[in-house]
Amino acid sequence: MIFRIIWFAVILAIAEITAGVQFDLQVRRTPANAVAVPAPFRSAAQFQIATNAIEAGDPTVALAEARLLVARRPVPAEHLTVLAVAQVRAEQAEAGSETIQYAARRGLRDPVAQEAMLRLAVAAGDMPEAAHRYTALFLRDSTEDALLEELSKAVFSESGGAGQQTLITILSQTDRWPATFLRRGFRVMAPATFVDITTGSIAKGVQFDGKLLEQTVTAVSRRDAQQGSRLAASVTPVC
Repeated sequence: MIFRIIWFAVILAIAEITAGVQFDLQVRRTPANAVAVPAPFRSAAQFQIATNAIEAGDPTVALAEARLLVARRPVPAEHLTVLAVAQVRAEQAEAGSETIQYAARRGLRDPVAQEAMLRLAVAAGDMPEAAHRYTALFLRDSTEDALLEELSKAVFSESGGAGQQTLITILSQTDRWPATFLRRGFRVMAPATFVDITTGSIAKGVQFDGKLLEQTVTAVSRRDAQQGSRLAASVTPVC
């Protein structure tokens, strides 16, 4: 009899845990249900609760919820980013700066951390670091062109500067995304900046697709005839 009671208790406990975990996972589809998830099972729900607290504008509550999120799941960089935002809102700017750096080092998947690190690098005059962060954002399809356009002015405005040279080096070290650079770069960079980087990459041996490069010349020329001509002059040897 006692064995049966223990057995049913174990089965009930397992069922409750399973239900709690499943409920938590459902929050990814229905964020509004986050607060309904029992506290011991909150993972995805805690992320939503922490971000909601930040948006609600109470820095004390937001910081507490963000700390709880990181305590429960310290690995995801996104969770550290939430904590960094909460720390800054709570007037803990130095701690927030350190946290966002940890978040950015942990991976390139967190766009908020990458943007924050880029802006910190620009403020510190570290354009090579800023260019690397820009590349991480550039390669994300979900990054808005308007943001890339804004950031490119800060990172690559100096012709031949460290920002441009770093991106040229990045392009020359991989054959994975030169085509992506051409397709998106002319949209999010000033014509002169885009041509500086493209021609510098060609001079460094980057092999762009000839047909795509010709199409890019046409597109750039529509925006700036002078820069289009400058780019066209570099196309001839590679087509």
